[in-house]
This record gives sequence, C-alpha cells and structure tokens, in this order.
Amino acid sequence: MESGYVTTPFGRRPMSLGMLASQQLAETIEPGMKRSKWKLFRAICEARPALGVTDRALTVLDALLTFYPDDEISEEKGLIVFPSNVQLSLRARGMTPATLRRHLAVLVEAGLILRKDSPNGKRYARRDRAGAIGEAFGFSVAPLLARAAEIEGLAAQAIADRELLRATRERLTVCRRDISKLISTAIEEAVPGDWEQMTMMFRAIVARIPRVASIEALASLLDEMGLLRDEAVNLLERQIKRKKIDANESHIERHKQNSNPDSINELEPRFETKLGEKAATNNEAMAEPPGEQRPRPLKPSVGMVGKAAPVSGPGLKSFPLALVLQACPQILDYGPGGTIGNWRDLMSAAVLVRSMLGVSPSAYEEACSGMGPENAATVIACILERGGHINSPGGYLRDLTRRTERGEFAIGPMLMALVRANGPTARHAG
Repeated sequence: MESGYVTTPFGRRPMSLGMLASQQLAETIEPGMKRSKWKLFRAICEARPALGVTDRALTVLDALLTFYPDDEISEEKGLIVFPSNVQLSLRARGMTPATLRRHLAVLVEAGLILRKDSPNGKRYARRDRAGAIGEAFGFSVAPLLARAAEIEGLAAQAIADRELLRATRERLTVCRRDISKLISTAIEEAVPGDWEQMTMMFRAIVARIPRVASIEALASLLDEMGLLRDEAVNLLERQIKRKKIDANESHIERHKQNSNPDSINELEPRFETKLGEKAATNNEAMAEPPGEQRPRPLKPSVGMVGKAAPVSGPGLKSFPLALVLQACPQILDYGPGGTIGNWRDLMSAAVLVRSMLGVSPSAYEEACSGMGPENAATVIACILERGGHINSPGGYLRDLTRRTERGEFAIGPMLMALVRANGPTARHAG
C-alpha cells in the first residue's frame, strides 16, 4: 500500500473514522514482516470474541485467504485479493450474495480487511508485460499483517482464560462433591454440628451457579464453597481427634487395670449380697485372728455402680427431682408441655437439650453408662444452666464421665452451687 494513500468506498457505502484508522494502521507494517496466513487465521478464531466478529464472518475471511497465492502474508508478495462475488460465494460454502456482503462489512468494521475499490467498483488487477501484478483492486489483508502481534496476544489471552475457566469449573465441581459427601458422612456418623444449616447454605450457593458463567462469578462462588468445605472438614477433624483422645485414655485405663493381675478390681463386683453369703463372710472374718484378717475388698468401679444405680451403694448419689429442678430451672422449658413431673420427663428433656448443646450421642451414652440415666440427665440440666461458662459441653460431659469412673466427681456440690446461684427466684416444677 502506498504511504499516505487513502481510499474511499465505492457507491453509496459511507466512509467512517474506523476505516480511516484501519488504513493508517495498515501503513505501519514493519519491513520484512511475515506471517503464516493459516496460523494467523487460527489466532483470529481464538480471539473472535475480543475482535467482535461472528463465526459466519470468519467463514468469509477463510474464503478470502484461499485466494491469497502464498502461505505467508507479506508486503513483497502483495496484500490485495480480488475474487469475484461468484467465486467468493462458492468458497464460502455457497453463501448468498446478500449474506456475503453483510459479513464482508463486518470484517471491514472489525479492522481485519480493507476495501480498495476501483473507479467502477469492480475487483481486478493490472499486470505488466512480465505478468506481474502492478495494481490491484479488491480486499486488502494488510490489517491482518499490521495487527498480527495484537491478534496473537488476544488469542493467547483467550486460551489462558478458557483454561482458567475450565480449571475453575473443575475445582467447583470437586468442591461441590466434597461438601455433599462430607455433610452426608457427618449426618450418618452423628457428628456434632449444625449440619442442617450448612446444608441450606450449600444448596443456596449451588442455586446461584449460572449455566453460562464468567471466571469472576465462578471464582467468587468457589471461594464461598471453599470456606464451607473448610468448616465441614474442621468439624469432622475435631470429632476424629476426640475419638483418638477417648481411645487413648481408654487404653491407658485398661493398661493400669491390667498392671496388677492380683487386684480384686479385675473381678466383676456383686452389688446384691444374699443374706447367707453376708453372714458367712462375717463369720469368716470374725473367725480369723485379728493379726491375720484378710484385707477388705476395694470399692468396685464406679462405672459398674452407675449401671446398677443403687441409691445406697457406692458411686454417684441420686438427688430428689425437686432439688434438681430448683437448681436447674431452665430444663423445664424442654419438658413435655413445658413442665417436668417425673424422672422420665427429665430424661426426655435431657435428650433434647443434648442435641441443642451439640453433645454427641456417644458422649451422652457413655455418661448414662458411667453415671446412670438419672444422673446423666441431671448433669445435662446443670450444663444447660451454666451454658454461658462452658465452651465445649460435649468435652465437659466426657471429662465428668471419666472423673466419675475414677471416683473424683460428685453431683451434690454442683447442684448446691446452682441452688445458691438461683436463689429465691428459682422456678419450680409444674
């Protein structure tokens, strides 16, 4: 193209500032610059959204490039192609003339080709006596060569964005699967936590995923899901740590018990002694000389006492229900009809409060086994009354259960302290 040459369109087609800018850009081609026309065309296809062209317009550009005689576009070999509409329509898969003209205009407006119209609007080339083209009128592909670096950059960015979008979608899919399975596992294993609320939050995030989403939208949703997944994992890891701690402590306690094989505690204690056996035992003790009396048997394990739950036997002492309700009036709100009339009502209320406090079923079952059902329900009522001072109700209950098994815990002082704290404003059972 001649330096400083400006060409206007033939006929009624108007001139525009965009056409003038494209012509000026075509004059900035660096000397010796070359590009493979098909590699450049693939780059244009990759960068199509950024260039603002349609797929049908690219079909026309593909047909135009087939008329360029060489594989490489360069100024030395000319930049004008001059096919007739008939030939161009054939190579554009039989596109109709009206559609062809419309998409040619799209390519011109996008700054990918230029029109160099002849005086009569026809497309042709003048050749010299040697057959070389002296001047040609048609479509110039000079903008493609001038914008080659820009087009290649846009194509690389489009590829990177597409890969990032694909990776983000995959990560979002994996995160969705993780959260769904973690919540299902937690519910099946009865892990403490507000899993219902977490399920509702998860469904709300999934409902906001659009069918056609941008990278920014998916990244924001992925961040929210990531936080939700981290919360679920943290809750499950805490449960695993609790089980490991409980298993280790149980193993240590068994090891201590087995360290003395002659210990009387290894035998299962009998809590109900028949009259004949009691008399025989007393007679044997009295028959022995004072200096050779057998050592008195140690107290049986409190855990076994809790199972039998004798009021007068060793272990935790049961207290009157009225005293429990005076010390722990808040438990009344969870009884049947807002009242508690017997121990069965208190134990039913304790099961409901246990779930509300986040105490796991296994921790409550261990407490019932170690303390007895009535005493376990009493401890739950006390924990509810002191809820603001206890960070982990489940861990606190497990600790009291272990202390009970070692004979280091009594409910009485806890009840008396709560009675004094409530004072005369304590509520009474209905």
